[in-house]
Amino acid sequence: MAPIPGSGLAKGLAVTLRTMTRKSVTAQYPDTQPELPPRSRGVIGLFEENCTVCMLCARECPDWCIYIDSHKETVPPAAPGGRERSRNVLDRFAIDFSLCMYCGICIEVCPFDALFWSPEFEYAETDIRDLTHERDKLREWMWTVPAPPALDPGAEEPKEVAAARKTADKLAAGQADEPGQEGRA
Repeated sequence: MAPIPGSGLAKGLAVTLRTMTRKSVTAQYPDTQPELPPRSRGVIGLFEENCTVCMLCARECPDWCIYIDSHKETVPPAAPGGRERSRNVLDRFAIDFSLCMYCGICIEVCPFDALFWSPEFEYAETDIRDLTHERDKLREWMWTVPAPPALDPGAEEPKEVAAARKTADKLAAGQADEPGQEGRA
């Protein structure tokens, strides 16, 4: 069956008329805050305690907007007779948000979970130089990071946890058998 000439135009005009008669819904931003998705990308927060100064985030950043400075510090031996160790200490961690393209590569490559997305988006500045946030400002953003979503109760247990549980069960079963064998002998 051939379409009726002009039926597409009539459908389009019907949609336009329906939309024109509805009341518009405009959120007045400064007065009403928008409802953002729970894991939306706003600004990057730094959990400084987890940062080992491995520089992966700075190396993988396509915009080169992450600046990290550190120094080596000697740590005394943990046990007597042990040897001294050296570790990196974070001096400066800064992100220039005027260059950042919010790709999230830095967060993905961080092996120690030191970087997180915060849903905060109200960090506009009048001077572009103020968009370089140092580590104390990045730490402030960390407290606005939402908790990760809960695990699905019906999901399969992770393989690492299942293996650890299996090993623990074997050890517990082995320890339970030992006292019984000693009593019989």
